[in-house]
Amino acid sequence: MLSRVTNQTMMASAQRNLQASNAELARLQDRAQTLKAIGRPSDDPSATAQALQIRAQQTATNQYGRNIDDGAGWLSTIDTAMGNVSGIMNRVRDLTVQGSNGSLNQGGRDALAAEIDGLRTDLLSQANTKYLGRNVFAGNSDAASPFPSTAAVPPATRPVLGAVERRIGTDTTVRVDADGAGIFGTDGNSADPSVFDLLKNIVDDLKSPGADVSKHLSALDKRMTSMITDRTVIGTRQAQLDRAKEANTSLQGTLEASRAGVEDLDLGKAILDLQLQSTSYQAALAVTAKVLPMSLMDFLR
Repeated sequence: MLSRVTNQTMMASAQRNLQASNAELARLQDRAQTLKAIGRPSDDPSATAQALQIRAQQTATNQYGRNIDDGAGWLSTIDTAMGNVSGIMNRVRDLTVQGSNGSLNQGGRDALAAEIDGLRTDLLSQANTKYLGRNVFAGNSDAASPFPSTAAVPPATRPVLGAVERRIGTDTTVRVDADGAGIFGTDGNSADPSVFDLLKNIVDDLKSPGADVSKHLSALDKRMTSMITDRTVIGTRQAQLDRAKEANTSLQGTLEASRAGVEDLDLGKAILDLQLQSTSYQAALAVTAKVLPMSLMDFLR
């Protein structure tokens, strides 16, 4: 049995086709304006899932980048402080060697003692160096001054409450603070006195007529060698952060290229697709107008 195709049926079919063509034209116009291949998840569910995964990786990578920059700030601050500490210690050693001269009168020794005492104050200031309000030589301690300017040396009474670390990768963390107790020593250790105790002992001996200060040179050299080693460790961490920074920057570029490949449209292709669809739509309008049969009203005009 053959079904009859009426004029109304033909017009409804033509209308549906034109509406579909117009909807596709509107979609291409929107894509050309935004240059986005995915306007809504339903456009391409598979690409949407891929884009979300890439964006999650980008978010993590950007956070790692911020962590690297923050860690670099910590380590740079520590390195600068350690450089100042090294200069102070070299000056203290020079003054101690001068004080070992037996021909030096007491007035000269007192002058050396006063300078070394001032250097000890400078050393305390360096030990209390901060970065963004945090003490770089005191771990997670919240003490206002982990090395107060008193006779007591804080590492003995204010222990470091864990190291400060920054995550720079999925499975990689880097320590960004320095062990103040290890660098400057702990108070009350007669076998290995802290640098502050050592300078105090040198000052006391210089003020005591006839006291030999040369006996402190070996302890000074030992402490200075330890500081050089600690500074080398800081430099190693800085180098690690530099490598991580370079790798992170490269990964950010790769991820952005991947995201653009999934989400973004090429401008030339978008314009070409839009022009082709517009031409097709105009052609469909013209053909439909000629193909549809004329009604009685057309004959009465």
